[in-house]
Amino acid sequence: MLIAQISDTHIGVPGALAYGRVDVSRMLIDCVRHVCRLDPRPDLLLVTGDLVDRGIPDEYAHFRELLAPLQMPVRVIAGNHDEREALREAFIGDGYLPSSGFLHYVLDEYPLRVIGLDTLVPGSGRGELCAERLEWLDATLSAKPHAPTLVALHHPPFDTGIAYMDRLGLTGREAYADLIEAHPQVRATLCGHLHRHIVSAIGNRPAITAPSPAHQVALNFDADAPGCFSMEPPGFLLHRWDGKHLTSHAVSIGNFAGPYPFRR
Repeated sequence: MLIAQISDTHIGVPGALAYGRVDVSRMLIDCVRHVCRLDPRPDLLLVTGDLVDRGIPDEYAHFRELLAPLQMPVRVIAGNHDEREALREAFIGDGYLPSSGFLHYVLDEYPLRVIGLDTLVPGSGRGELCAERLEWLDATLSAKPHAPTLVALHHPPFDTGIAYMDRLGLTGREAYADLIEAHPQVRATLCGHLHRHIVSAIGNRPAITAPSPAHQVALNFDADAPGCFSMEPPGFLLHRWDGKHLTSHAVSIGNFAGPYPFRR
């Protein structure tokens, strides 16, 4: 099984530039083209939050139009730039989101079970896993304790050292780590929010953030550094499940020379 993970696309209305500078629509078009060229094609595209920039219906409509060339299922997770009810309305017809409450869901139709978690706190950049959300996750994992599983959420449950983003982190991450450790079928946690490829560990399992197909959060470990972005190479993640092991690859978006044989 192959899962492509993109994150933090921040799509606006047609013609809008993020921060007056970044052509996020064009960069998502490039990403979609790159994913479509993959051979074999992924079985699933997972979008780990911040689909759009302001959470308005026109942005979600534009986002869906940009993803239309993909010939694979697309499943989305709410990020802090998303608006829960507008996102629900845009994707409820795809059949996997609940009609009310948090935007949690479970995908049981694949060799690797996928759980999507809603960490959105309306009006805040931070995320939260409250008691209600954690109880839902615990019950969902307990229902199939032997099914290898991925858990996907927007806010990473770990500090990254990028202080500006860590201040917009996840409340409830300690309880989440304990819960993951108690459910050994969880193979990894997939996240967004950081606009960078970062690998850590939670509950003795990998926790991975995806780069953005557009702009990246600037890498700066100064505790007083302001929040900034940079136009580093855009990318996405590709997760391969062979029935026993999960392997994750970082993919740079673009057209590059090669492949060339190592020997002539």
